[in-house]
Amino acid sequence: MDASIPREVGNPRDPDDDPLETREWIESLDALIEASGPERATFLLRRLLQHARARRIPLPQVLATPYVNTIGLAEQPPYQGNLEIEARISSLVRWNALAMVVRANRASAELGGHIASYASAADLFEVGFNHFFHAGERGDLVYFQPHSAPGVYARAFLEGRLTAEQLDHYRRETTGEGLSSYPHPWLMPRFWQFPTGSMGLGPLLAIYQARFMRYLAHRGLLDAAAASHQAARKVWCFVGDGEMDEPESLAGLSVAAREKLDNLVLVVNCNLQRLDGPVRGNGSIVQELEGLFAGAGWNVIKLLWGSDWDPLFARDEHRMLERAFLETVDGEFQTYAATDGAFNREHFFSKYPELAQLAEHLSDDDIDRLRRGGHDPVKIFSAYWHAARHEGQPTVILAMTKKGYGMGTAGQGRMTTHSQKKLDAEQLAAFRDRFALPLTDAQCDACEFVRPPKDAPEMAYLHARREKLGGYLPARRDDAAPLETPPATAFARFALEANGKEMSTTVAYVRMAGSLLRDAHVGKRIVPIIADEARTFGMADLFRQVGIYSPIGQLYRPEDREQLSYYKEAVEGQILEEGINEAGAMASWVAAATSYSTHGLPMLPMYIYYSIFGFQRVGDEIWAAADSRSRGFLFGATAGRTTLSGEGLQHEDGSSHLVASTVPNCRAYDPAFAYELAVILEDGMRRMLREREDVFYYVTLMNESYAQPSMPDGAREGILRGMHRVRTAKDSKVRLLGAGTILNEVLAAAELLERDFGIAADVHSVTSFTELRREGLEMSRAKRISPSAPGGSTVEDHCWIERELPANGTPVVAASDYVSALADLIRPWIRDPYLALGTDGFGRSDTRASLRRFFEVDRHSVVVAALRALGDARAGDAAKGFGIEAAGAPPWSR
Repeated sequence: MDASIPREVGNPRDPDDDPLETREWIESLDALIEASGPERATFLLRRLLQHARARRIPLPQVLATPYVNTIGLAEQPPYQGNLEIEARISSLVRWNALAMVVRANRASAELGGHIASYASAADLFEVGFNHFFHAGERGDLVYFQPHSAPGVYARAFLEGRLTAEQLDHYRRETTGEGLSSYPHPWLMPRFWQFPTGSMGLGPLLAIYQARFMRYLAHRGLLDAAAASHQAARKVWCFVGDGEMDEPESLAGLSVAAREKLDNLVLVVNCNLQRLDGPVRGNGSIVQELEGLFAGAGWNVIKLLWGSDWDPLFARDEHRMLERAFLETVDGEFQTYAATDGAFNREHFFSKYPELAQLAEHLSDDDIDRLRRGGHDPVKIFSAYWHAARHEGQPTVILAMTKKGYGMGTAGQGRMTTHSQKKLDAEQLAAFRDRFALPLTDAQCDACEFVRPPKDAPEMAYLHARREKLGGYLPARRDDAAPLETPPATAFARFALEANGKEMSTTVAYVRMAGSLLRDAHVGKRIVPIIADEARTFGMADLFRQVGIYSPIGQLYRPEDREQLSYYKEAVEGQILEEGINEAGAMASWVAAATSYSTHGLPMLPMYIYYSIFGFQRVGDEIWAAADSRSRGFLFGATAGRTTLSGEGLQHEDGSSHLVASTVPNCRAYDPAFAYELAVILEDGMRRMLREREDVFYYVTLMNESYAQPSMPDGAREGILRGMHRVRTAKDSKVRLLGAGTILNEVLAAAELLERDFGIAADVHSVTSFTELRREGLEMSRAKRISPSAPGGSTVEDHCWIERELPANGTPVVAASDYVSALADLIRPWIRDPYLALGTDGFGRSDTRASLRRFFEVDRHSVVVAALRALGDARAGDAAKGFGIEAAGAPPWSR
């Protein structure tokens, strides 16, 4: 090659056959930019690409840019802070975070903790805390990377919001005022806003939170001042590059771009390491993520190299640094992070003569001090500044860092750094010296927490910055005003006085929801959420009534425009119709269910979905909702294993209520009748909106129509506590319990027993096995720890199960449309013989009657079970007569 022609950046596997011609094209583009500006160059390139496509020319991949900073030196805004003081503050936070974890593991190796993640993200957080994270009632919402929690605690300690005693109880929460391992609003309700400990959920929840902020504004639920603040609010989400492999991390990218959520900034801490090794050892996670985000329509800012590299880039006439960076895989970058300047000179800067010449004036120590972009506050400030001002797109910042930054031989860049929890005296001293901390050897070895005096410059600066930004973060609020809620008679009189009218509980719910949407107090606060099944659930009428939310309205004439219930999208639409996307629908539900805290505006999300696609499909999000102290309704429709009939295994739910029983603040109900549903809705709204209890409701609905009775007198308490009697027989010999739609089979069984066998039976509707169990556990514990005084007990000393089913020698048979383990939940409080029937095994496709016979929860199976519980000799003949197999493995286990 002619020595006068500079070597160009390119793929070594794609050699340039005519570098002179290439150079001429590049010079022409440079001249165009100088003469007409970058806008003209962009236009011309776009036209050239269009022309190339028309000529069927294969086009190169254009979603990945060179491995350099997106923001050039000329585009950097002036830094608006005191770098020297901020560096000292950052060093103090780093030390206290490290000391917290080391002290915890000195106390007990069982406690664990993480140092390296925060060490890599410290500067990313500090620049945000000092310059960008607004606080207060209308402040920004920040989703923190979970493994970096020690750093957030350490900063709060400097601010005086946490004590040294609390830091010393990191991960020890059962005694004293300990600190949770990861962000947990349930465990620290005045501190953390969002739980991000289950990796991957942070980005998804942040995206739908940003969307919900727009939803509130577009629906006009905010006053003028609040709307103005809302428009300026940002959602910041910090996530690790390894975490981006979680499907949930990428699930909402198209939603954010499609809805132009420029109120969202996602910061990916690209320290290039997962828990055990490199994220893309043989590739480049930065380049891969850039392609994914750019392809989805995001604004991508690459923050890769610190200011120390700027002079090298300026002198690099041949752009060999760019070439070398593109050729370096992440596994090599990790090695460079773990080694010193001499190693980096030998193995990186010696790749090409031009690189060696570029670095010849640098000492090995100078090379060692070359920072990556995520460790340079000036570059971070520039990236955040541009991200905060970008319009029309969400922004992702790909910030390259070193995992375990500053930990030296104790962990920087090493495969084992994620699990590093203990440092010896020499390593602690090295960390102290690296960050110039004011600690003696004795203080260092003791891992003493450090907080300067209140009048120290660092403290004055820290508080002044946060005061300017509106206060301290993270901080969770819970002072929203209560809402008046309507009585059941206002929205469900048709259900309370049904008088035998046939309908399904799903239809009953839709009618109640329609009435509630018109209610003066709660109507506008309801957020109906559907995952593309509105017509299945009979909710199409709501399209016209309140509209489907769309930030751009409806740009087309819907095909069904002439119908009464046409598909209506509107900017002020109330329904969130999420498409075939249960994860996104659940994320929207969480945003609405926590609005009382994040926005000071109580909302009532009502998400209806196929019950099978609830707890077992998005159970992790439901736990995040619980930990977020969510308030709202989840409706599992077409519920149970036999009510959906022909759809089969993939659509039949036999376990959601059992799973719901494991979530402490979930109130789960399986109402059989519309009046029961009305009472549950009334009470749920009261508890969540008026009493402001941190509970949420899971209510199952059936698609089976049957005669709905009116509400009997005195039923309310039993409905809410979990069980009430719906049939009373004189001289009852057996007590039958039925839940959900199977209650009808149980009632039919009671009639059969009396008519054909002369056996009287009481029937109880079990609206909630989980509520019955909850109270039973509480009372059993109370009796165990503090037994009643001598002299006998009263009825109040017994839980509701014991009061409704007192021990009297009468056997009890329970049946539900769920696995038998659900009914087994209450076995400890039933003193008489107890038999639980359920739909164990895999689901099947068939008619409802056939399915109930198959799972042995139909009326005939209940009759046989009752006879057997009574020790009646007719049980065998009855089973044979009903065609129920008496021997061999049950059909559902085959």
